[in-house]
Amino acid sequence: MHSLNIIIMIILAACLLPYIFTVIARMSAGYNPKLHDNPRTFLENATGLAARANAVQKNSFEGLPLFIAAMLMADYLVVPDYLVILLGIAYLFFRVIYGLCYLANLSRLRSVFWLLATLCPILLLILCIKLN
Repeated sequence: MHSLNIIIMIILAACLLPYIFTVIARMSAGYNPKLHDNPRTFLENATGLAARANAVQKNSFEGLPLFIAAMLMADYLVVPDYLVILLGIAYLFFRVIYGLCYLANLSRLRSVFWLLATLCPILLLILCIKLN
C-alpha cells in the first residue's frame, strides 16, 4: 500500500475516534432516539462514565486540528514517511489509551497519555522545521 494511503487512513481513524467515545457516552447515559432533539444537552447533564466518555469525545475533537495539520504538513514537506506513519500510529495508540484511562477514571495516568499523544504532532511539526 502506498504510504500516502496509510497516512490518510491514520487521519481517518483519528477523525472517527471521537465518535466511538460519543457512542459510549450516549449508551452509558441511557440515551434513546426520543432524546435526539437535544443530544448535547442530554450529555451535558450526564454523570459518571457517561460524563467521562463525553469529555473524552470533546477532547478528541479538540486535538484533531493539530494532529491533522501536522500529518499533512509533514507529508507535504517530505518528512520521511516512516516517521509520519510511526508518529501517526503512536498518536492513535496514545489517544485510545488516554480515552480508556479517562473512562476508568485514572486521571494521572490519562494525563500522561494525553501528553504523549500531544507530543506526536508537535514532534512532526518540529521535524518539518528542521528538515526545511
